[in-house]
Amino acid sequence: MDLAEIWRVMRRRWYVLLPGLLLTAALIAGVYVLVPVEYRSQSTVTLLNSKKATVAFDGNPFLSTQASLTGMADGLARNLNSDDSRADLKAKGVTGEYEAKIADNAQGPFMWLSVTGTDPAAVLKSDQVFTAYAEKRLQEFQAQQSVTAEAMIRMATIVPPQKPEAQTKTRLQYLIMAGALGFVLSLVATFFVEARRRRSDKPGRHRPAPAESAGADGVPGAADSGAGESRNAPASAGASP
Repeated sequence: MDLAEIWRVMRRRWYVLLPGLLLTAALIAGVYVLVPVEYRSQSTVTLLNSKKATVAFDGNPFLSTQASLTGMADGLARNLNSDDSRADLKAKGVTGEYEAKIADNAQGPFMWLSVTGTDPAAVLKSDQVFTAYAEKRLQEFQAQQSVTAEAMIRMATIVPPQKPEAQTKTRLQYLIMAGALGFVLSLVATFFVEARRRRSDKPGRHRPAPAESAGADGVPGAADSGAGESRNAPASAGASP
């Protein structure tokens, strides 16, 4: 079946295709309303060496970087994503989904702290609280190990929580999926009806019962009776005196 034939079927069975397309439009509208736009705010922080470790660098922490700081960043990210931290952050008013992770392609102990939600104002506020909480958890980690203040690893904010940006990718994917599904089902229903109609319209689909043989005058049995009379005629002629 080529494109021309497909188009002819669609035009011929428009009464099946049109309702399907209208239902597809309604489905897309429903997804558009029910799936809200999500917004995301993100901050970037880095871990710095302690004051004690930067004495040899005139107190400049950016000149003193160690592999242990990256390991500490990974451990801090795991703690921030734990259930206990989630409960603390929820109590502090953080809404939506948040995530702490080492920055992609990072050349040092850089972390991304991001919050995603449907309310831009709440997302920005939550990311600010999340960033402050991360620094607090870093200090608590070290205090639990009785680390002195001069030897504690510090945190610096490289990029503060940014203005929330709309994340339309997920919503767009749902819209495309709804449209594609509705259109495909509409075509399936259209060609299903077309196939049934073609089967019912095939010649010989309902063959009539075999009729009795008719004679020349159209009367059933006339031919047989005529043949019988012709066969009996010679016998009658020979029997006559």
